[in-house]
Amino acid sequence: MTGGEEYQDTSLPLPPGVEESLCQCGGIAGLIEQLPDDAVLERESSVHRALGDPLRLKILTMLSVQPLCVCVVKAVLGIADSKLSYHLGVLKKANLIAGEAQGNWIIYRLTAEGEAWAQQIVDDNGS
Repeated sequence: MTGGEEYQDTSLPLPPGVEESLCQCGGIAGLIEQLPDDAVLERESSVHRALGDPLRLKILTMLSVQPLCVCVVKAVLGIADSKLSYHLGVLKKANLIAGEAQGNWIIYRLTAEGEAWAQQIVDDNGS
C-alpha cells in the first residue's frame, strides 16, 4: 500500500490503548502493511457503486432466476434502451454480469461474483 508515508510520525499523541495495540501490530508502518492494495480497494469500491442503485439490484435479482436477453430485462424494468445500456455497462464493468451474443441477441448472465451478491439480495428478501 502506498501513500502512508506521511503518517510515519511516531510522536503522535495517542490514547494509551491505541498506542499499545498499534505497537503490537508494528506501529504505523505495520498497520499500513496490513491494508489491502489500492487496486483491491478500487475493485471493491467499483462493486459497491454498482450495487448502489435499485435498478441494478433488480437486474441482478432477475438474472439470478435465469439468463435473460435485453428485451426481457427492458420489459420488466420499463426503461429506455439508453438507460438500460448504462446500467448493464456498470454491472459488466464491476464484473457482476457477462453478456454472450447468440444470433441477434445478447444474453446476460451473472458471473460467480454476481451470483454471490444476487443470492445475498434474495436471502435478505426472505428474512
